[in-house]
Amino acid sequence: MKTFKSSIVVLLLVAVFSCKKENSATATLTSDQAADMASSALASNSGGVAFMSDNISANAAAVTSVGGKTIDAVGKVAVKQACGTTLTDSATHSGTTALVTFNYFAKYTHTLNCNTQEQPDNLVNTLAYNGTFSGPRISTTATGTANATIAGLTTAAASFVINGEYKRAGTFSSKVGNMATGNSNVDIVVTNLTLSKPGRTISGGTATFSVTGVAGKLTYNFTGKITFNGDGTATLAITGGSTYVINLATGVYTKQ
Repeated sequence: MKTFKSSIVVLLLVAVFSCKKENSATATLTSDQAADMASSALASNSGGVAFMSDNISANAAAVTSVGGKTIDAVGKVAVKQACGTTLTDSATHSGTTALVTFNYFAKYTHTLNCNTQEQPDNLVNTLAYNGTFSGPRISTTATGTANATIAGLTTAAASFVINGEYKRAGTFSSKVGNMATGNSNVDIVVTNLTLSKPGRTISGGTATFSVTGVAGKLTYNFTGKITFNGDGTATLAITGGSTYVINLATGVYTKQ
């Protein structure tokens, strides 16, 4: 009888171990967790697309202002940029609220192209950054790049218009659901992202996105479309999956 009971215990332990091993191997990212990463790559408080667009539009507003001196995106007094020249800025952006902590170092370069009348026409921007973000649903450590051209610099243009690509790569830890951890790559391609003048508020535009990587031992791949709604939000629709309305300032979303 003692031998029989021992065998039962061994079988139970093997079953439990096998179950845990299987769960670990099959744990991967959910669509909500993919939306967490995409939201982080969009929001201002996590160094996302909204943050990037505000900075490059601030540079655009500076080079088109009247007068010998202007205020650049980093808050420094700068000489108005000359046609055909390239300038470089760098800055550290950090903050802490009740829910979010972020710390990023970013370096920008922007080349000014002018029209035949020697008036500013567009700025070609590159951005490289690295940093950390921790929110209520996800934390990340990442590096990123962006290439974007902002047009609409002429005084006759009612809005700035941005076209370009934003990339982010790093590691993540989810704080919800299966608590997935792993690495991630986020790629957002923006088309006609429109910012009103003079306030530089996002008023429209679209983008495509992909969120890929490895969580646990499995790869994941989410793609979809983003629509900028003009009211401080963007609608993110995952291909074949759920739709989310994202606050572009905070990254908080509502699942539809």
